[in-house]
Amino acid sequence: MPVFSLPSRYGVGTFGREAHRLIDDIAAAGGSIWALLPTGVTGYGDSPYQSFSSFALNHYFLDLELLCEKGYLTQEECASCFMGGDEARVDYGALYENRMPLLMTAYARALQTPGYEAQIEAFQSGAPWLEDYALFMAIKAHMGGKPWYEWPDGLKNRDADALSEIAEAVSCEAGFHRFLQYELSLQWAALAGHALEKGVLIMGDMPIYCAYDSADCWAYRANFLFDESGRPTEVAGVPPDYFCEDGQLWGNPVYDWQFMKKDGFSFWMARLKRAAELYDILRIDHFRGFASYYAVPAGAENARVGEWRKAEGRRLFEKAEEERLPLEIVAEDLGFNTRDVKLLLTKTGFAGMQIMEFAFDDDPRNPHKNRPWDGDPRSLRNKVAYTGTHDNPPLAAWWQDADEKTRAIAAKYALGGSMPGAIMDALVRSDARYVLLPAQDVLGLGEEARINSPGTASGNWTWRMRAQESAALARGMKKLFEV
Repeated sequence: MPVFSLPSRYGVGTFGREAHRLIDDIAAAGGSIWALLPTGVTGYGDSPYQSFSSFALNHYFLDLELLCEKGYLTQEECASCFMGGDEARVDYGALYENRMPLLMTAYARALQTPGYEAQIEAFQSGAPWLEDYALFMAIKAHMGGKPWYEWPDGLKNRDADALSEIAEAVSCEAGFHRFLQYELSLQWAALAGHALEKGVLIMGDMPIYCAYDSADCWAYRANFLFDESGRPTEVAGVPPDYFCEDGQLWGNPVYDWQFMKKDGFSFWMARLKRAAELYDILRIDHFRGFASYYAVPAGAENARVGEWRKAEGRRLFEKAEEERLPLEIVAEDLGFNTRDVKLLLTKTGFAGMQIMEFAFDDDPRNPHKNRPWDGDPRSLRNKVAYTGTHDNPPLAAWWQDADEKTRAIAAKYALGGSMPGAIMDALVRSDARYVLLPAQDVLGLGEEARINSPGTASGNWTWRMRAQESAALARGMKKLFEV
């Protein structure tokens, strides 16, 4: 369940009451994990996998009702602010236009609280990423939203004098972003503490690559393959395959793995340490990119002309193991995995993934197939099994479009019962180490509740659960987990 998909009176899910309720419902049903999508600040296209920062939390997730309780806002102010007219969809345009001015009002009132600025300074002392992030967002606003690589050279290249001058000019805006991250940290701490009390683990999600227009690429530029002007020399993608003859051109800057290795992977260590502050388990997207990555020359029209390059994932994760971070890692190892990827997964010991919507064919070697669990902990496989992910159609929509052969194999796997729900019944009794069920599948929703359709530019990342569906989700989980 993505945070943005939680019910809310104010246009988007937050770290507030409904998030706490979901944790209660998971625990009451006998579940033990809440899996999220990335919680970073979304940029253009609203994708949580393209964030302005690898470290900051999304200010849309700041709960307004909790700010009202602190006296920073009033219920009337919140109710008068238009944040979308459809309780089943996030209206990011309305949030962008109207929510930020409201939060600026909250910031102005918070500053009137004695000792508040000292609290933020204390928070920043333990958040080494915050100064760069707040300044990045403030400069971006000052520049009319332009990406950092189009800023004047002094700012683009982080000249000390230029930064000092602009920092004074945008001090209020930078202070506002520090306020947002501080209040988000308080609300997240309360939510994570509640999960700990209820015995529910929180699984976060980390994109392997950073967005080009991000505080990461601006402040940690040496970690990426850029030219002297701050332009990427190569970008990330996926080569042509059966599904896409031109491949996929993601456009994210690729890492300078040789620099990272010499630097002791400091940027990645900072990312993983931040994840360990927030989550109990971390799913890392596109794990195969840690073994070898596909690099496309910058400016290419498609991904046909790329080359595979060696990455330094083995040394990176050895370094992470030395740090003894209190964080379990799950590897998104979907797709065709070569020998180097399989070796890296074995070396790290990370759990891989299974997607049941991919499992129902007649190939016995299909890695997405699983078996009923015999109750012996030793027979559990180091896999996390899903019906589908955010990139797949909800199970009901998948079943509607499945051909007869696929349906027959799936029905045999499910051992009877009403389809497609019987697939979930069988899955929760499988030999996978963890089982994760999208909320839409538990609710039996169809294509209207799809989170993302890869390759499409609009209409994604907007699904929200209606308030009246919360009780149905709780009942559905409880029924599924009654083993």
